[in-house]
Amino acid sequence: MLLTLEGLDGSGKSTAWEALRAEYPDAVFTREPTDSWYGDAVARSMGDDDADPLAELFLFTADHADHLSRVVRPALSEGSLVVTDRYTDSRYAYQAASLSESYLAGGRDPLTYIQEVHEAFTHPPDGTIYLDVDPETAAERAGATNKFERAAYLERVRENYERLIDADPERFVRVDAGQPLEDVLDDVRSGFEDLLERQ
Repeated sequence: MLLTLEGLDGSGKSTAWEALRAEYPDAVFTREPTDSWYGDAVARSMGDDDADPLAELFLFTADHADHLSRVVRPALSEGSLVVTDRYTDSRYAYQAASLSESYLAGGRDPLTYIQEVHEAFTHPPDGTIYLDVDPETAAERAGATNKFERAAYLERVRENYERLIDADPERFVRVDAGQPLEDVLDDVRSGFEDLLERQ
């Protein structure tokens, strides 16, 4: 079973991932971008305000492909529970916010285009916990240290997440990440248990 944690930077997603990791020691916990050389390339691109958005998309996609072949698919084939901090929804939401419609031939919808690129090879998640927080709070918490952590950009990302949730509502458990941290973690634990029970 593959469960994912998604949300804006600053939503508390990684803190929730760490909390779950302590409670489910037999599960495989992983994240994207990875710590591979593909992930290193992604990190370099994230720090470059002038990085070409299409080239950046394919760096993230290459990292995802490596993550699938090296970690996710082997663990799933062994019957393990896999929990990942960010996965395909991050790519759809974030990189679609980076690509303007005018950037793609024929004014194609960026989110749909990125999903189509992934459909040929990815493994879809069985369930997703989405930590929902407003973009201004997210940017303040994240510190706006790179181009992906600015409020105006995060507003577009959040809109893309909402599109993903509307298209597949049964897969998502929404958690109000504007609450105090302990309440967020309690709701994440409850949502996680709910997702496990659905299978």
